[in-house]
Amino acid sequence: MAGRPGPHDAAGSFAPCAVIPVYNHGRTVGATANALAGYGLPVFLVDDGSNAETREVLDRLVAGRDDLRLIRLPANGGKGKALTAGFLAAHAAGYSHVLQIDADGQHDTQDVPRFLEAGRAAPDAMVCGRPVYDDSVPRARLYGRYLTHAFVWLETLSFDIDDSMCGYRLYPLEETRAEIARKPLPSRMDFDTEIAVRLFWRGVPVRNLPTRVIYPEDGLSHFRMWRDNLRITAMHTRLVLGMLPRVPRLILRKFARQEAHA
Repeated sequence: MAGRPGPHDAAGSFAPCAVIPVYNHGRTVGATANALAGYGLPVFLVDDGSNAETREVLDRLVAGRDDLRLIRLPANGGKGKALTAGFLAAHAAGYSHVLQIDADGQHDTQDVPRFLEAGRAAPDAMVCGRPVYDDSVPRARLYGRYLTHAFVWLETLSFDIDDSMCGYRLYPLEETRAEIARKPLPSRMDFDTEIAVRLFWRGVPVRNLPTRVIYPEDGLSHFRMWRDNLRITAMHTRLVLGMLPRVPRLILRKFARQEAHA
């Protein structure tokens, strides 16, 4: 798969692949990767400095296959760094869109066709997963998300992004690569929210797609309460400050959309 262009559709505008960041997810990554490959998606697996057990799992998983590509980072740099590496590799290989999904089994791979259908219908849009939780979700995590939702609505002056924290989404790759080149993105858990806001600022339309999200009893979470909450606080400070000079443009954009739908 390395170095060859993606399989474009007849219009030449939709050539999707998937990127999965992996950090010690040896028990779950195989099922996720194989499910995506089963839908015909080429998959970039980005090993973010995993332990020896996971490295062995990944080596066995990709052996002899051209639908899976392994990118191995020298040390753990965080989810954002892994995703950035995967996005740039996918762009270099000729793909137009990236489906981002977690390796821990939280996300429903049966919704892959729905994400691809939404992306094909609106290839310039970012398709964001809107989580539909069951009883497995930790209540503190669930309620804590609403604070970030409120900040994002402020930072974008809109309600377009239903949930900026869900790591299951489809990106238009050219605009995403351009935003990465403009300014590096956060390296860890604050990546998902910041890239969503910054792509919105670039004028990328947003589509929201309800999708089931679970928290497995034996699931592996790399969220660290104090460290990551401090990062999220710093991120929102940056984004609010970044929003201020963009206020006139965001307001004009809102009025233009309202007139277009009038």
